[in-house]
Amino acid sequence: MAKWLLKSEPDVFSYDDLVRAKREGWDGIRSYQARNFLREMRRGEEAIFYHSNAKPPGVAGICKIVKAAEPDPTQFDPNSKYYDAGSRLEDPRWDWVTVAPVRALPFVSLDELRTLPELADCRLLAKGNRLSVLPLRDAEFRAIVDFANGVKST
Repeated sequence: MAKWLLKSEPDVFSYDDLVRAKREGWDGIRSYQARNFLREMRRGEEAIFYHSNAKPPGVAGICKIVKAAEPDPTQFDPNSKYYDAGSRLEDPRWDWVTVAPVRALPFVSLDELRTLPELADCRLLAKGNRLSVLPLRDAEFRAIVDFANGVKST
């Protein structure tokens, strides 16, 4: 099963918000590359829930995909900030997946993530990366979770 990283601004939607909601559509993705990653996600796959645009940014928890990609309804809602007037019901541009919390993790800052050798080639740490949906290698996912749980890397 693939592993993922999903970024959200905590003042907009935090890991604690996901815990309260129990499950939520990952809406508002308006990058074709990120949308294509959403379309690759399968039910049961796990993702790191990452707080972006925060001080400091970093890992907050693990969530899982509970429903595979389907059209994001916000693209059709003229009252939504994610409305896309060019998207058509018969051929939607944008998708979302539904996620549910698995467990919170002790917070791991971006600076701490940069110290992990297993993340040397991780897209999250790549210069200029701004994608809010990223695939992770199994070793990257495990290194993040282990570090959060205080397990030393080998």
